[in-house]
Amino acid sequence: MDINSLVNITSRAWSLPILTSMHLGVAGRQAPLLAATGASRTAFAQSMEHLIEQGLLERNPGYGHPLRPEFRLTLLGKEAATIAERIQRVSCEDDQSLLRKSWTLPVLTSLHTSSHFNDIKRNLTTITDRALSQSLKSLEVRNWVHRSVDTTARPPRSIYSAINTGGLISRITGPKVSFIQH
Repeated sequence: MDINSLVNITSRAWSLPILTSMHLGVAGRQAPLLAATGASRTAFAQSMEHLIEQGLLERNPGYGHPLRPEFRLTLLGKEAATIAERIQRVSCEDDQSLLRKSWTLPVLTSLHTSSHFNDIKRNLTTITDRALSQSLKSLEVRNWVHRSVDTTARPPRSIYSAINTGGLISRITGPKVSFIQH
């Protein structure tokens, strides 16, 4: 998956659950999607608007009422929704709050191979040191990332690897997956 596209998509917490729900056949209207995702109305509306701006959703012409529109996935959205559904399938209900954090998926995507902190930061050009550090810590606590120390280097350096559910997600979103924002 293109890392910049992933950063853009996951900048809204409910984007992946919305894409997954639509991939699984939930009607593209507000009420069914709200029920399927559990998002608040405001967060849901912001995520829907964001997905439209990203070119992943569009209004379904000829369907719905102007005040209650119906949406459908674009071709690019179908590809993203397939990946979102695969991510949701390998994770459990307790993982959803971590998956909704904006940097979780981009960090896991950059960990398709074991990496040093600065290598991860180089892949995610817009992330701050603090945000990366906090993301790695929360992923390590959840046991999605393993941190080891390379004592042969001077000074010793941490090496991060995606493991368990984090490793599965990293393989799903890794560089072999073709998903490029137009």
